Amino acid sequence: MPGEHEPHQAIIMAWPYRPDNWRENALPAQRAFSQLAASIDAATPVIVCAAPDHYDTAREMLPNSVDVVPISSDDSWMRDIGPSYVVNNHGELRGVDWPFNAWGGVVNGLYERWDQDDALARQLLALRGEDRYRAPLVLEGGSIHVDGEGTCITTAECLLHSGRNPDLSQDEITTFLRDYLNVTTIVWLPNGLYNDETDGHVDNIVHFVRPGVVVLTWCNDPEDPFYTICRDALSVLDAQTDAHGRSFVVHKLPMPGPLYITAEEAGGVEPSLGMSRIEGERLAASYSNFLITNDRVIYPLLDATHDAAVGDRLSELFPDHTVVGFAAREILLGGGNIHCVTQQVPAV
Repeated sequence: MPGEHEPHQAIIMAWPYRPDNWRENALPAQRAFSQLAASIDAATPVIVCAAPDHYDTAREMLPNSVDVVPISSDDSWMRDIGPSYVVNNHGELRGVDWPFNAWGGVVNGLYERWDQDDALARQLLALRGEDRYRAPLVLEGGSIHVDGEGTCITTAECLLHSGRNPDLSQDEITTFLRDYLNVTTIVWLPNGLYNDETDGHVDNIVHFVRPGVVVLTWCNDPEDPFYTICRDALSVLDAQTDAHGRSFVVHKLPMPGPLYITAEEAGGVEPSLGMSRIEGERLAASYSNFLITNDRVIYPLLDATHDAAVGDRLSELFPDHTVVGFAAREILLGGGNIHCVTQQVPAV
């Protein structure tokens, strides 16, 4: 699996519409997704999957240069429901189709039906004429980060959660990751971001800049639950090496906020059994949840106290890219961020 920092032929997204996750019948989220697609499209072609009932709305709101395809989904977290692409030495591309169960299935899944999400990767790969591996491991793309040179970082909180693969041991999951991503080294961080309803996806706490170099979400408040989590992650990164024996260079990004849902934001979401949007609920906000694409890094603007400094830091880390801040609160209100709603198709 190539690293995200390697060239892309396209970025894939899915159109939001769930009124029990996106406020005001998803209209603010749809505006945000349209603006995000336009920002990505300035550097990389964008493909948006939209359910047939919402196709016309997506086509009208999205830039003309964005390709809209009629594929249904239960929600719009393309990082988790889309294929993870792998390439071989002959320039051939295939998609890994991970079984998806709404972040926990019957144990703690966020919605009762997820069959459209689970079918999306297969349908998309068939539409694009790309070969497919159906993996034997329930996994979301946001739970893994790879460097393109044989290293994968994940969290034990997520991949060992009882709602995903309760019959598999850590060693068995490690073997599947090696087989389907062609990696040799798995770095297991203990936990992900505090109050992350995906059970600690790694893309909310760590992001590869390039092989051997990562950013890590960091908290300096001893009273914050994330204070210990980020230090435990740093201890693991400091103690291990990557697939080529390199020690990790870790750059810290400040944790925004803490940020909380307002009464107005919570009031615009329809009630449901699996998801809750309650006034005062802490949002799983992280600057690590950015997207690297061709010549451009798009990062979330979340907290005026830190936004500019994070942009400057990312500009230092990505000197060959244009770093673009994107007002991402509407996406954050749905439970994720820029990286969560995008998936890259590697160039071959």
